[in-house]
Amino acid sequence: MATILVTGGAGYIGSHTLIEILENTHHEVISVDNFSNSSAKAYDRVAGICPRPFKRVDVDLCHRHEMAAALDACGKIDAIIHFAAFKSVPDSMKDPVRYYDNNLGSLQNILYYAAQKGIRHFIFSSSCSVYGNAAALPVTEATPMLAAESAYGHTKQVGEEIIRFFSKAHTSFQAVLLRYFNPVGAHKSGLHGEMPVTRPNNLVPIITQTAVGKNALMVFGNDYPTRDGSCVRDYIHVTDIADAHIQAVEYLLAGKSKQPVELYNLGTGNGVSVLEAIHSFEKMAGMKLPYTMGPRRDGDVIAVYADNTKARKELGWNPRFSLDDMMLSAWRWQQELERTGQSVSFL
Repeated sequence: MATILVTGGAGYIGSHTLIEILENTHHEVISVDNFSNSSAKAYDRVAGICPRPFKRVDVDLCHRHEMAAALDACGKIDAIIHFAAFKSVPDSMKDPVRYYDNNLGSLQNILYYAAQKGIRHFIFSSSCSVYGNAAALPVTEATPMLAAESAYGHTKQVGEEIIRFFSKAHTSFQAVLLRYFNPVGAHKSGLHGEMPVTRPNNLVPIITQTAVGKNALMVFGNDYPTRDGSCVRDYIHVTDIADAHIQAVEYLLAGKSKQPVELYNLGTGNGVSVLEAIHSFEKMAGMKLPYTMGPRRDGDVIAVYADNTKARKELGWNPRFSLDDMMLSAWRWQQELERTGQSVSFL
């Protein structure tokens, strides 16, 4: 049994990963969050699904000394899963310095702490945005990084490089970089899912909010060189993403890593257009959605989807949920928000 530190544990992917660790392993968990883009209510929902206790630390990772003092009080840590970061592509284009300060500052501080405490195992939340507008699809882990289309994507590129140089300086350190494609959906119980605290920029929560009349859905661009003119993405269920983190932690703890820094794509391997995602939701929810077509959005790549062969082979990871499953789970979560009066209007 190990103790795992999860940064950003109240966030969308972080909180689903807490659930999967608590339900499917014997590891102890410490969750860190400052709720800058999340809510402590996520912890209540996690506890409602899985009552096994975990420690929580409410601290900003960008404040190095406060962070260190708070974590010191938690005892020995065996592995770190680092989610904590701002993640909106359009927001990063509006305020890039804020993104560099937060995403890279928090990463540097948690690595500094790992070096001080001899924490050897590290999982980094990266992104398919590091590939930019890739020349060939699907992208593999060997696909070259091109110029990032957004400041957010560039923070992930730089973050990966920081970890690689860190591993050269600390030779016992082992890291896994997980490049997510587009996490969507909600927990199978329907009791927990994505809960934006500000107007969402991600497609699926906008879809579900539009379905209940609390947002307006716009498709950004209908003139891309794709089969229907809209952007193409690789949508993957958030629980599948969470499961990959467990596989990655076990991989490191078991000493199976062959390189100081390992890299894996986390996607289904299927490219889905924005319009196809909308039509999947319409099918599963049994309704037609009102939406408008708008101009391209600054920072968006044309198309990206994964070759996930390496993650399947080396981590033993297999995504289980279909696009229809993802949309149905997201819809059930939105209905739960309506039932409990937690839904917020962004009109």
